[in-house]
Amino acid sequence: MKTVLITGASRGIGAAIARIFAQNGYHTFLTCAHHTEALFALQRELERSFGIPCTAIPCDMSDAEAVERLFAQLPPLDVLINNAGISYFGLLSEMSVADWHRVMDTNLSACFYTCRLAIPHMVRKKSGRILNISSVWGQTGSSMETAYCASKGGLNALTKALAKELAPSNIQVNALAPGFIDTDMNRCLSAEETAALITEIPADRAGTPEEAAALAWQVVNAPAYMTGQIISIDGGWT
Repeated sequence: MKTVLITGASRGIGAAIARIFAQNGYHTFLTCAHHTEALFALQRELERSFGIPCTAIPCDMSDAEAVERLFAQLPPLDVLINNAGISYFGLLSEMSVADWHRVMDTNLSACFYTCRLAIPHMVRKKSGRILNISSVWGQTGSSMETAYCASKGGLNALTKALAKELAPSNIQVNALAPGFIDTDMNRCLSAEETAALITEIPADRAGTPEEAAALAWQVVNAPAYMTGQIISIDGGWT
């Protein structure tokens, strides 16, 4: 049975990705840092609905030592999906150093922590897929979200560089760059702010976590020659 680790899996895009991998028979490993009740509820749902083994392990992915303890509990992975992420809204000049590091550690450093531990087995078997969940803001930038944009831009660069590093070992590394998706992260926006954003999107609506998850599944199962790509799903926004 193939194995997949999905970080930040308790809700939103991560939970939707977990459902599609479980539906397709993967032993699904799930993590989150805070919404642990939702994480264990998802574990029970996947086991009940799809009859597959599912393991939920709370873990703060921004903590390198915690990630090492997590990987000590995991079998070798076939697929790694780095989805854990947080946002920060506010002026850069008013952002604390602690908040900057919190965003960078969760959105970017966590990807380094997981990749460095997953890669050795993938290299030994000459097979593996790594998918990083980025954002359109990592490509275009956004006012009041400078740290978030910087972290996702760094994730895009990491994806492209790591893809070149691992291509000789037949390991594909790609990133998904969602636009405005209807998730809890974006529900901090007011109704007026949401409506204003949607007027800029040619598809005239927010995307759904299920749409992002469907594309994530397609990217992971794409021909092996596709690697180092940042693939947008944004309703024509960018």
